[in-house]
Amino acid sequence: MTNEISKRLDDLGITLPVAAAPAANYVPYVISGNTLYLSGQLPMEGGKVAVTGIVGKDVELDAAKRAAELCAINILAQASAALGGDLSRVKRLIKINGFVASAQDFTSQHLVINGASDLLVNVLGEAGKHARAAVGMACLPLNASVEIDAILEIA
Repeated sequence: MTNEISKRLDDLGITLPVAAAPAANYVPYVISGNTLYLSGQLPMEGGKVAVTGIVGKDVELDAAKRAAELCAINILAQASAALGGDLSRVKRLIKINGFVASAQDFTSQHLVINGASDLLVNVLGEAGKHARAAVGMACLPLNASVEIDAILEIA
């Protein structure tokens, strides 16, 4: 990891957790050429899903944004694991896909996923600026409020 990325994480008070193991029959990441594909990350903290329930019903917007931040931290942890601990190999975060377990009338998925987008740009700098999708879902695995996957260009 570069000193710059490490400093940004320290400044934000973030320690990357150990990358979570898959919960089913899939791999946490795939590297194809210079592209790193990360499987969906849940808002895990301390080994459990930290924010559960339906946003706009059981979960308020601020808690959902925190869930998205936790997903982003776990994205960084998985990327670090895939890259042998060297996040300086990230040339560009290409895209994230954000899924929000949403009440039928909740329409602020974009604001929820901003929690992840803001954190990723704050940590990765210019390389963290990305395309994205933010969509509502009826429910997510393990009753998580948010799940986010990512595609990165790597060196």
